[in-house]
Amino acid sequence: MNILLLGFTLLGGVMLSAQSSINGAFSQKAGALESTFLTFFTGMLILALAILFFGQGNVLLLLEAPRWQLSAVLFGVSYLFLTILAVPQIGVTAASIATVIGQLAAGMVIDHIGAFGGVVVPLDGKRLLGLLAMLAALYFVYRGNTRKDVSTSSDSMAS
Repeated sequence: MNILLLGFTLLGGVMLSAQSSINGAFSQKAGALESTFLTFFTGMLILALAILFFGQGNVLLLLEAPRWQLSAVLFGVSYLFLTILAVPQIGVTAASIATVIGQLAAGMVIDHIGAFGGVVVPLDGKRLLGLLAMLAALYFVYRGNTRKDVSTSSDSMAS
């Protein structure tokens, strides 16, 4: 079962990259806020139908959740909006790596202090080294992007 879940997660990553690229292109025509709105509005409609036909709980229990837990909604909207702004400028790969670095860094702090009722996993040198390796990957990917932009600009100027 865990292998299947890993496969689903991998597929989710593929879908996020495709969504980032498509939303980035769409935002150039319609605007970043409008693209974000369309994504969440459409998602809401699809999820409303899924809840109607397949829901197993009580959607009204959402209103009983502690207010701090509802802040996750703002994080999701902010993530999508910021990604839509970034992708047309830095590309899908750089935006994806930057997202993962942000997740890893925040996750390490959250794990270290056991925030939100999570398991405490102390921050150690191996974890920091992994984060530094990701930062190096971002540097090289981003530098590769900027070199391509420069060569594309000079090629178009030559023609």
